[in-house]
Amino acid sequence: MTSYIKHGDLDPMAVRFRLAELVEKAGLSQRELASRSGVSPTTINRMVNNLTGQVSLKTLESLASALSTERRRIEPGDLIERVPDRKGKRGG
Repeated sequence: MTSYIKHGDLDPMAVRFRLAELVEKAGLSQRELASRSGVSPTTINRMVNNLTGQVSLKTLESLASALSTERRRIEPGDLIERVPDRKGKRGG
């Protein structure tokens, strides 16, 4: 599933969540990430599997903080990446 971010009158931007690879790199389970971040295991699972259509900035910030280490700071923007929208524009 492709998620979309829409801001005002701008065209929606197709994105995918990079949470699966970041959780793996951190050596955490989804439950450990949920405990550290305060984000529900269900939300994390849906993001790992790219099954959610929207996520709040607060959630992205909580996850980024929980995944950050002394050696590598994870920013909220690191959790998403833009992908080509193969279905064309999706309006609001």
